[in-house]
Amino acid sequence: MVAHVPPREEAPYFLTYRKMEELIEKMQDENTGVPVRTVKSFISKIPSVFTGSDLIAWLNRHLNLEESWEGIHLAHLLAAHGYLFPIDDHCLTVKNDSTYYRFQTPYFWPSNQWSPENTDYAVYLCKRTMQNKARLELADYEAESLARLQKMFTRKWEFIFMQAEAQSKVDKKRDKLERKVLDSQERAFWDVHRPMPGCVNTTEIDPKKMSRLNALKEKRVNICKEWFMQNNQKTNPIVTITNPQESEEAIQRNAEANETKENGETSQAQCETKDVDKPSVESQIEEAQRQLGVLRARLERRNVRVSKVAEMFISYCSQYAEYDAFLTAPEWPNPWISDTVELWEHEKQCSKEPLPLRRVRRWSFGLRELLRDPPGREHFARFLSKEFSGENLKFWLAVQELKALPVRRVSARAREIWKEFLETDAPSPVNIDAASREMTRIKVESGKADRYCFDQAQAHVYHLMKSDSYSRYLRSEMYKDYLNGSKKKSPGIWRRRQTRTDPRAPSGPPHLQLAPAHLPGSGTPASGSSQ
Repeated sequence: MVAHVPPREEAPYFLTYRKMEELIEKMQDENTGVPVRTVKSFISKIPSVFTGSDLIAWLNRHLNLEESWEGIHLAHLLAAHGYLFPIDDHCLTVKNDSTYYRFQTPYFWPSNQWSPENTDYAVYLCKRTMQNKARLELADYEAESLARLQKMFTRKWEFIFMQAEAQSKVDKKRDKLERKVLDSQERAFWDVHRPMPGCVNTTEIDPKKMSRLNALKEKRVNICKEWFMQNNQKTNPIVTITNPQESEEAIQRNAEANETKENGETSQAQCETKDVDKPSVESQIEEAQRQLGVLRARLERRNVRVSKVAEMFISYCSQYAEYDAFLTAPEWPNPWISDTVELWEHEKQCSKEPLPLRRVRRWSFGLRELLRDPPGREHFARFLSKEFSGENLKFWLAVQELKALPVRRVSARAREIWKEFLETDAPSPVNIDAASREMTRIKVESGKADRYCFDQAQAHVYHLMKSDSYSRYLRSEMYKDYLNGSKKKSPGIWRRRQTRTDPRAPSGPPHLQLAPAHLPGSGTPASGSSQ
């Protein structure tokens, strides 16, 4: 397990940990501590355990506690910090009953300042999945964490799997009872650093204590700097007397000369140091080139695996293949390149008869596809009105309309939208966060509202519809009935309709057919030509 372990004395909770560890050491005393034993059952053994009632009784007896709940609370704190743990539960609590508990090994104590990374947790969970034992099965939240980590570390999952496999092989070589104890201690370690939902996380550091710790570190650094500077200063010049008969005046002159010389050398050394500290042009160019190389390497690096991208593209193309005219012949020929207006005639009758099946099915691809189709948008609006949330779609459509208005009408229309949907006493209020509302209010009331003053509020409303209303719409009977009605109307295989007015018209996809007037050699002249 790779983790950074700073000195124990620098831990913010060092004093608390020291008191707890002193108490744990007394509990583990062979003569006066908590009775630890190996429990034998019919088919197995449970090594090195003690009961919760024994633990509470020991605390009450040795700490002279007046109330039993005080001992339970203290035991709970010890368990929450990972000094002891239940052998068959992820919730680190202590009960005053016959539940079995076990002491944590000092290697995993929190005073060692463990900071495990997500890769370590991924290796641990992956190793658990390799061992087919009931006691090592992943809990629901652990399985979700494993799936999330596998998605996060897609690029180096093979390396994580190899690490887990190597650790699993080492564990299999250990004694059975020893392996049971070590597995439970490792599980308890991760229950402290990756607690299950609803449990207290005791590894979070109090910002006030962390601030005091940083201030103490800074004070120590300043003291060391002052001591270093004091020991490197030359306060007293050294005078060497070579001639014992030399006069005092000569000695004084020599001392002054030495002092002047030393001061001159010091000044020259300081100048040289300043010149060295100042980076040269060549070094600056080298540093810039190095940074440029790092940035280019980041641009060339792929953050997503090519196989994952290819899978996404294949899924997208397979989903939209039915709607690609080059891959699937459309039901109605394109009126812009064929001599027929059946598509436009059909569009006029859409309100009178059920829509084609594939058009209704396309609404389920995403909310954007639904809002792009006018019949789908109208059907979704009717659903929202039944759900009493139709104002969200009305607001979104109003903002879309605002973006297409002329500039001279934008400011007035923005105030109308604000009064209708976002004002305090608006007739159709929409539910957005306070920050978005305040930002929009400032833009509208400033008198300089533009087309994009509602963008943040519109994005919030769109997210609400996408995450809540749209999913309920797809599951509703209203959409299912409409989809089933389209299925009854539409055939199983789409038949290609071809309209030919000339027997010499070429065969092929309808969107590539030419009108008879444009065929060479036809008796009908081309439009716009004069005979």
